[in-house]
Amino acid sequence: MSVIDPDQNVLLVLLFSTVAALLDAAGSLPFIGRTTVPAQWGGFSYALASGLMLGSGYILMVEGLGRTTMSVVAGAVLGVVYTYWTHVFSGTRELDHRPADGSVAEYSIKFILLNALHSAPEGVAIGVAMVVDIPLGIFVALALAVHNIAEAIVLMELLRANRAPLQHAAAISVVTNVPQILMAIVTFAIVPAVPALLPWTLGFASGAMGYLVMTDLLPFSYARAGRTGVALVVSLSAGAVVLLRGLLG
Repeated sequence: MSVIDPDQNVLLVLLFSTVAALLDAAGSLPFIGRTTVPAQWGGFSYALASGLMLGSGYILMVEGLGRTTMSVVAGAVLGVVYTYWTHVFSGTRELDHRPADGSVAEYSIKFILLNALHSAPEGVAIGVAMVVDIPLGIFVALALAVHNIAEAIVLMELLRANRAPLQHAAAISVVTNVPQILMAIVTFAIVPAVPALLPWTLGFASGAMGYLVMTDLLPFSYARAGRTGVALVVSLSAGAVVLLRGLLG
C-alpha cells in the first residue's frame, strides 16, 4: 500500500479520532442512577480494552514488519520507554489501580493525567494507520473507540467515587482523550512528509499499547475479575479485531 497525500483525508482523520474520543462519554452509562458498579465490571472493562489494544497493535506491527524489521523494533522500544515515562512523570508508579478503595483528590488528578498521557499513542496508532490505508485507519479508530468506552468505565468509577456529578465525570473522561485527537492529526501530517518514519511510528504505537496492556491494564483486570475470565475476554476481543481485519482487509 502506498503512502497517501497528507492533506487528502485530514478531515476524515479528525472525524474518526474525535468520534473515538467522544465515545468515552458512553462509559458513564453504567453509572446512571448509581455512584458505583460491581468491582468485576472494571476488571472486565479493562480486559476488553486490553484485547482491543493488543489486536490493534498486532495489526500495526504486522504492517510495519512487512516493510523493515529493525526500524519497527526500534520504534516499539521507544513506545515502551514512552509508556514507562508516563508513569514516572505522572507519579503513578506506586499506585495500585484500585480507584474505588478510598480514593482521594490527588489520586484522581494523577489518574486523569495518566489516562491523558496514555491516549497519545492511541492517537499515533490512528494517524499512522490512516497513513498506511484509510480503511485500516478507520478500522483501528473504531476498535480504539470501543476500547475508550471500556477504559472510561474505570475512570468514571474513580470520579464518581469522588462525588463528581455524572455529566462532569463524562466531560473529564472525554477531555483526557484530546491528546488522541491531536496526535492522530500530527502523525497523519508528518509521517507522509518523512516516509522513513512510517515503520518507526508503526512500531511505536504497537510497543506503547502492548506495554500498557501488560503492565497496567491486565494487572488491574486480574485483581478485579480473576485470571480465567480476563484471559477469555482478552483472547476473544483481540481475536475478533484480527479476524475482522482479515475479513474486511
